[in-house]
Parts: sequence; C-alpha cells; structure tokens
Amino acid sequence: MDFSNRLKNLPPQFFATLVQKVTIAVAEGRDVINLGQGNPDQPTPEHIVKALQDAAANPGSHRYSPFRGTNDLKQAAADFYKREYNVDIDLNTEVAIMFGTKIGLVELPLAIMNEQELMLLPDPGYPDYLSGAGLANVRFDTMPLLEENDYLPDYSKLTEEQKQEAKLMYLNYPNNPTGAIATKEFFEETVKLAKESDIAIVHDFAYGAVGFDGQKPLSFMQVEGAKEVGLEMYTLSKTYNMAGWRVGFAVGNAKMIEAINIIQDHLFVSLFPAVQSAAAAALNESQQCVDELVSLYEGRRNALIEACSKMGWDVKAPKGSFFAWLPVAKGYSSEEFADLLLAKADVAVAAGNGFGTFGEGYVRVGLLVDEERLVEAVERIAKLELF
Repeated sequence: MDFSNRLKNLPPQFFATLVQKVTIAVAEGRDVINLGQGNPDQPTPEHIVKALQDAAANPGSHRYSPFRGTNDLKQAAADFYKREYNVDIDLNTEVAIMFGTKIGLVELPLAIMNEQELMLLPDPGYPDYLSGAGLANVRFDTMPLLEENDYLPDYSKLTEEQKQEAKLMYLNYPNNPTGAIATKEFFEETVKLAKESDIAIVHDFAYGAVGFDGQKPLSFMQVEGAKEVGLEMYTLSKTYNMAGWRVGFAVGNAKMIEAINIIQDHLFVSLFPAVQSAAAAALNESQQCVDELVSLYEGRRNALIEACSKMGWDVKAPKGSFFAWLPVAKGYSSEEFADLLLAKADVAVAAGNGFGTFGEGYVRVGLLVDEERLVEAVERIAKLELF
C-alpha cells in the first residue's frame, strides 16, 4: 500500500522535528530550557474545569452533540464578540464551532477552493497554513512580513495577476511568530483589497487576548465591511489555557461559515457536549483570569527583553502574542543558531526559517516558562559571547 498523492503533498511537520531534537537532549540528562514550544504552561482556570466536571456528570452530555455545536456555545461566542469588540454576530448563520481553530484553518481551503486555485499566505507564518494548501492541492504565494513594515504585508507588492487569481488570504495578528499587531488602517486596506479583487479573508485571531502595554488587539470583525469579505477564527487555547481541550470557533461571513459547517457535517459530529459547556463558561464568566494571564506574559516579556539588552542582544519587544522574534548572531543561519544554542547552552528555540523564507535570520522564543528561567536562558546564551 502506498500513501495517497494528497498525503505526499503535505509539507514536513516543522514542530515534530523540533520536539525530537529537544527530546533527545533531555533523554541525555541535560537541563534544557525549552523556549521553542507554543504550548501554554499555565493550568486551565478552576471555574472552567469545574464547569466541565459538572457537565460531564450530566447524562445529557453523553449523547452525540448537535452536528454544528450547541446553541449555548454559539450564543456564548456571539455574546463574547459583542462584549469584547462591540460586534454583532448571528449565532444561527455567523458562528461555526470547531475542534480547535487548526481544524478550520486546514479544512477551509478544501471547503471553498478548487484544485490549483491560488491562496495568499504570510511569510513568516504558522506552518500549518501550508497543510491546508497541501490537502486541498491548491497553489499558494507568500506575502513577506518585514520588520521595516512592522511585519504587515505590503499589498502594493502584489502583482495584478496575484490579485486577479487569488481566492483566499490568511492573516494572523497578534502575529505568530513575530509578535506584531495589526492597525485599523491595515485592516481597512485589507477589506478594500478583498472587495476590489474578490478575495476571501481569514483572520487567525489565536492570540487575540494577548496585547501588551495597555493595547487591546484589534479584531478584524471590528472594521467596517470585514464580515462582507471574511471571517475570524478564535481559539480558547491561548486565552484560557485550554490548548488540550481542542475547542475554538469562527465568526463572520455567513457563506464561509456555512462552508465550514458543511465540510464538518461530513467529518465530525461536533465536540463532546461537556467541553462545549465549559467553553461557554469560559466565554461568559469573569475574564479576570485573562487579565492575569496577559499580565503574566507581559512580565515575562519585559524580563526577557531586559536580559537581552544587558548582554548586548539588540531585540525589539513584541506588542502581542506570547512569542518574541529575535535576530540571530552574525555569521549564523537561523537553523545553525538554534542548533548551537541547544548544543552549547541547552536552550531550545524555534528556527525562523521553519516559518517561511522571510523567517531566515530570526528565532522564535516562547514566553512559556517563568521569568527566572527566561533570564537564565539568556545568561546561558551570553556565555557563548556571540553578541
């Protein structure tokens, strides 16, 4: 038996290779500080866990969920967007419930694109965007995210052919891996381009809760006309430390939402109802846990940036997400630098080239260990005298 051509088209799983390298180092008994991961290190808040426990004890939760999710969770998503962003969402036509947003990001090209049509992806960007392109057997072009443009794509660089042929575009702010945030002007420009060129927009809002220096990240749905051209995907993984729970949702354009719902009708029978009840509680109840989490990440960010500054590593503080995007030492590629840090300092980082061609020259660091370990990691790197 051979693999299908569809499976053969898939890119290598970047994070699997990174995990393998770290696992080998740890197995050798080394004290590795792992800054390469994107896995939240804090527990899910107690009130959300309690909501799951209560719902799981209810026999009504033991049956199949409605195919398209419970009305309670869809209503919670709509209420969340009204409360947090003053955006009106119709729970019946403008919400899709998903097993985490990675599912939606990978399945959407299958749902709304035909083979060999063109999609536009950010570079650097979340590697699993490429998985959706591979599974759907569509073409993709990348849009460079450059420091001099605050890691926002420059639409003036798109060719007329790209604008005419592109059917779908992915964006992600606060950005993984750069930590950049989007402006209202940029999102307005995005809506204008989408309308003029008939391009559907997907905004991956995975880190929507995590903005620093008192700045709340902007939802794409807050911009006039956004719902006419696209949707936004929101995961509970980061906002509520629910990564292992696999729950998220999309809101926005009704036709795109219906496309997600139809393909999921054939792939899934929605999530365990108790998980949906807990997710609704997370969205509906006190958001103090979110404020505390953002404060924790901001403290870690500040500790990292201060430590880097002390050793002469010229880095810029991220404006959002729980990542920092750091330039490599002169004379090294991203992968060489990452391998050196693991081999000589027992510090794991994610090589920037794993996120795309324009990630070369950087490494991604996760703010997912405590401040003391972050500072210790930088001190270990300082001893290599690379900067």
